[in-house]
Amino acid sequence: MEINLVFRAIFCNFADVKLYSDQALAKILDKEMFHLIGDVADKMGVECYVVGGFVRDIFLERPSNDIDVIVVGSGIEVAKALKDRLGKKAHLSVFKNFGTAQVKMGDEEIEFVGARRESYSHDSRKPIVEDGTLEDDQNRRDFTINAMAICLNKKRFGELVDPFNGIADLEDGIIATPLDPEVTFSDDPLRMMRCIRFATQLNFQIEDETFDALSRMADRIKIVSGERIEVELNKIIMAPHPSIGFEYLQRSGLLQIILPELAALDIVEKRDGRAHKNNFYHTLEVLENVAKSQQPIANSQLWLRWAALLHDIGKTKSKRWEPGIGWTFHNHNMIGARQVPAIFRRLKLPMGAEMKYVQKMVDLHMRPQVIADSEVTDSAVRRLLNDAGDDIDDLMTLCEADITSKNEVKKKMFLENFRMVREKLADLQVKDYKRLLQPVIDGNEIMELFHLQPSREVGVLKQYLKDAVLDNKVENEREPLMQLLLEKAAQMGLKTN
Repeated sequence: MEINLVFRAIFCNFADVKLYSDQALAKILDKEMFHLIGDVADKMGVECYVVGGFVRDIFLERPSNDIDVIVVGSGIEVAKALKDRLGKKAHLSVFKNFGTAQVKMGDEEIEFVGARRESYSHDSRKPIVEDGTLEDDQNRRDFTINAMAICLNKKRFGELVDPFNGIADLEDGIIATPLDPEVTFSDDPLRMMRCIRFATQLNFQIEDETFDALSRMADRIKIVSGERIEVELNKIIMAPHPSIGFEYLQRSGLLQIILPELAALDIVEKRDGRAHKNNFYHTLEVLENVAKSQQPIANSQLWLRWAALLHDIGKTKSKRWEPGIGWTFHNHNMIGARQVPAIFRRLKLPMGAEMKYVQKMVDLHMRPQVIADSEVTDSAVRRLLNDAGDDIDDLMTLCEADITSKNEVKKKMFLENFRMVREKLADLQVKDYKRLLQPVIDGNEIMELFHLQPSREVGVLKQYLKDAVLDNKVENEREPLMQLLLEKAAQMGLKTN
């Protein structure tokens, strides 16, 4: 179908808008679906517009499946009429409680909603919703770049309605609110997280007045559920440069509320002329290094990034000044690992395998460095391999990312040592030590041999045999292990039949 786009910026308050070419806009809007929607709306005598993220991404030349259509009237009725036109190949879902409908055909999903105005009470994010005009609907949008609309009616097809100069903000790389940012954030405090998330994902700057409002309104985030905050945090963490978002969260005061354990690292203490590094900004460097090592981005990599974010949270509680030595952070890995479950629970992050993985990474992140600092022995590497299990490669990635020294000689030395650890790990895996790490005599046989119930004694004997294998004292074979077992049991006063 030939398209004759009339692409005009209307309701704009500035003269020198850069108008994008009809061809650029046509690449996205050359869709039969949009013409069908416009035709249905014309027959029903209502205005309709594609709005929000889809319009924003047209001009950013980003792929988008986020298609929202605003109808100045009933969005549900337009969606039903479109479904009738498309027939059985389309699926319609109606959500009467929200006044919305979705039409899905193939990979395309289009949300329909009537234009509306919103008002809020101080203690809730849930708005009071009334029917409204297109102007009302654009006024309620979170950011100028998300408030642009493109008309789908035939006579005005392709016309841009941009009352808040969203195109200019896109060109300048700015996140700003359409109306007073303090009112915008007070009405729906989750918008503060979305503000930082968009700035992070798009690598945009937050406009000064908008950022000042973030700082003033930060305390309002407390009425937002952990689940909603989690979604935005995960999107920030998975951005190409997640440190942008966490610096904004820290500077605005939001981080002190939602993740105080991380915010507390943003301090440098000095004593006797000796200062420790700023562990907050070190953490952001580690997070960036992990993000760089994970290309292309995949959702499965989320939890390694969380591990990078939390790997040093134990340093606040473990920090000590030791005369003659300086600042120390002994056992910060273990202290941090104990903090992980509470953080996950508070932020409504999953408490199962994902939490245990992050906890393990935080707990073990110093181990490869300790091994690399001394002689890289088979025994030490075998124990590391046993404790890290299938996550050994992720652990090494985290440890390598943790080397942020500005001393290039020192940095090169650390990375070379880690390379040796990796080589030793590869050698041991080739020899299939991983399979042999569990002694051939298990707990059930120990209980049967010494007439024991599950107990501390059984655990002690199992660990004794495992340590013997890990330390290469004996081969993982029945006869030498049985001899060790009997000797240890005799020392503990245990007897066989």
